[in-house]
Amino acid sequence: MVNALTFDVEEYFQAEAFAGVIGPGDWPNFESRVVAATERLLDLLDEARVTATFFVLGWVAEREPALVHSIGKRGHEVACHGYGHQMITRMSRAQFAEDIRRGKAAVEDAAGTAAIGYRAPTFSVVRETLWSLEVLLDAGFLYDSSIFPIYHDRYGIPDAPRFPHRRRIREGVELAEFPLSTVARGRWRFPVAGGGYFRLFPYAVTRRAVRHLNEKEEQPAIMYFHPWELDLGQPRMPGGWWTCFRHSVNTASTEAKLRRLLGDFRFGPARDILAASGVLAEGGLA
Repeated sequence: MVNALTFDVEEYFQAEAFAGVIGPGDWPNFESRVVAATERLLDLLDEARVTATFFVLGWVAEREPALVHSIGKRGHEVACHGYGHQMITRMSRAQFAEDIRRGKAAVEDAAGTAAIGYRAPTFSVVRETLWSLEVLLDAGFLYDSSIFPIYHDRYGIPDAPRFPHRRRIREGVELAEFPLSTVARGRWRFPVAGGGYFRLFPYAVTRRAVRHLNEKEEQPAIMYFHPWELDLGQPRMPGGWWTCFRHSVNTASTEAKLRRLLGDFRFGPARDILAASGVLAEGGLA
């Protein structure tokens, strides 16, 4: 079975963990490392002969268009991560509409291709912001990958469907959704999708979870990472010990674990997995 491999392309200082101490006005004061980190990741994928989906931040696309163009030229899907990396829970409907309009335009201009997929910063499509899916549809997106069907202090819709599906937006119109992967044990759901969970848990936990999804539940997994998770040279950021721990735990072993993951399973872009499953079709309907 082919699973979805995805990357959220943003600078290390844009992570939500630092939003309380670093605002957008501070970003120009930090060293940019996104190009080198992403290019290293692209080389790794070339070696493994794997293609993926890159959800690119519009702020990055405006400043590094050559990087975004290269992602597409190397066979990967270029999708949108919004523009300013602000959680939807902190935006009005009008502000969100402007953020995705600007982000989509920047990403498409840089890539030279249409961006049909979206992922919200910090998975902030939650129960209170489900209205955002209608805005995405109106903006021309065909699928979303923002809903994490778990309990979490920052995000999650615990009772949301766990696997790719179509969500009804309004009469006769649906949007494809690729929720982040979980494993269910009784009434509990455990995140196994990547990011901090991948860095924190031993690799065997991830391998067993993906095998369970593929073999027992006969469903594709979707994995997510950030280029900065492979960047050992990024400077130490301001913040408390817990914030810094969540951001940097086990980054030294991330690349080796990712290489093992790419060797143990088959991967492709989210767009292709959704299309193969029949969830994604022209116009967002199947």
